Amino acid sequence: MKIALMDSGIGLLAAAAAVRRLHPGADLVLSSDPDTMPWGQRSTQELTRLALAAAEAAAAHRPDALIVACNTASVHALPTLRARLEPGLPVIATVPAIKPAAAGGGPVAIWATPATTGSPYQRGLIEEFAAGVPVTEVPCPGLADAVQEADEEATTRAIAAAAALTPPDVRAVVLGCTHYELVAERIRAAVQQPDKPPLVLHGSAGAVVAQALRRAGERAGSAGAGLSAAYDGERAEGALTVLLGGREAALPRAALTYAEGRLLAASDPVLKP
Repeated sequence: MKIALMDSGIGLLAAAAAVRRLHPGADLVLSSDPDTMPWGQRSTQELTRLALAAAEAAAAHRPDALIVACNTASVHALPTLRARLEPGLPVIATVPAIKPAAAGGGPVAIWATPATTGSPYQRGLIEEFAAGVPVTEVPCPGLADAVQEADEEATTRAIAAAAALTPPDVRAVVLGCTHYELVAERIRAAVQQPDKPPLVLHGSAGAVVAQALRRAGERAGSAGAGLSAAYDGERAEGALTVLLGGREAALPRAALTYAEGRLLAASDPVLKP
């Protein structure tokens, strides 16, 4: 099985690491274009062009499924990606985990990029899945860029600014950008109130990966066998291909700052000694 993931930058690490943990034998193709970040500040037309280029670079490696590991691209470019690649290649979008967060009763905060915060897409999800639940949309300017660059000081400042906009009584925070999942525990520490129950964080990587593995297994006609291989302990670890701007490269050094990046680096042929 081969799973491809695309994003503007290293936000795809959380989902890629989830694939590696759930299905160690799967080959991974990671396609991003960090030189064009941030995508959220671009027009929908330009963002769609960039997302399509990253997706097509990944598709050229003939994966069994493609994860759009980017909330912004999922919001603005998904119809074009599916029109171009499906039905030959299943395309799985990243959707903010508003539904499971709201199921807890709230109050809920949704941390997202300024481009996603307040968008008709996110507002539609809130109306559909969180009716009657107090929801606060929290824009996080600069946080994805800080995580991308592994800039500790900038990450700390951006998290603190977003935490200041988050009501103190929230019970759950939706991580509405894949980059944020790489610093989830830092977000938890900034938002958790000492006199409140433990804060619940809702990322998207687990659900997206489960869907991708199911779709890939169906396409290959071997869903049961493929998933059992994830747990039998006998299959070798899958290969890793990294594409930056469509060209094969090593994982960006900033990726190694995060546990997810270090997990994947073990199978990066460029980084291996």
